[in-house]
Amino acid sequence: MKMKIQLSLVAILLATTVIAQPKNTSHASQTWLAYFNQTRLSNKWGLWGDFQIRTREELVSDFSTGIARVGLTYFIDDNVRLTLGYGFINNYPPNDNIKVSQPEHRPWQQVQWFTKNKRTRLMQYIRLEQRYRRRYLNNSELADSYAFNFRLRYNFFYQIPLHPQGLIPKKLSAIVNDELHINFGKQIVNNYFDQNRLFLGLNYSFDNNNNLQFGYLNTFIQTAAGNQYRNINALRVAYMHSLNLRKGK
Repeated sequence: MKMKIQLSLVAILLATTVIAQPKNTSHASQTWLAYFNQTRLSNKWGLWGDFQIRTREELVSDFSTGIARVGLTYFIDDNVRLTLGYGFINNYPPNDNIKVSQPEHRPWQQVQWFTKNKRTRLMQYIRLEQRYRRRYLNNSELADSYAFNFRLRYNFFYQIPLHPQGLIPKKLSAIVNDELHINFGKQIVNNYFDQNRLFLGLNYSFDNNNNLQFGYLNTFIQTAAGNQYRNINALRVAYMHSLNLRKGK
């Protein structure tokens, strides 16, 4: 029964991502590279860090986005944690007409929780972001003012081992990951829906603390105009690193 529900969920996500896209949709192929770190300092406190770079077109052409994000995490218990953080995002020029990058400052707050059984693993989080994006004065200069809005993100990450139960080594698993982004705030008029990211891939575990994830990512975006959309097909590669600095661990 559980497997039927899981397969149905995957089918729904695929259908909503690739079917019935509006005609006024532009397309791009990108590569997303990322490093994620979660460090446990004590029973109650830890650190979050992630660093990402994304290309703009044709998988390897130019850059579109660079991200550096850090946070302080409070562990309610081993399966539930709260994080307060800050991110700096550099949005590289989106086309050849614009000559300057657009910086963004992004404070964020998050609750993250894990559900595990003997074989599968489910991670979920809800993240609230405050986005301060520098405005353009013209194609070559930035203004002194910022555009601001809130964004809410819900993420679920489902991991399924591919090895037979009880077989060692336990190296490879399948991943289904989806993240929905919702905008809100006074400056949001046309695009309360911001984007949806669907990732289907594999996880290779070097050990309990080092994992490599790679696969296909589809990102469907509604622009601020409201009637323009962007569909990104991307290769995503991420290195997941965890550290436990607690004494005796």
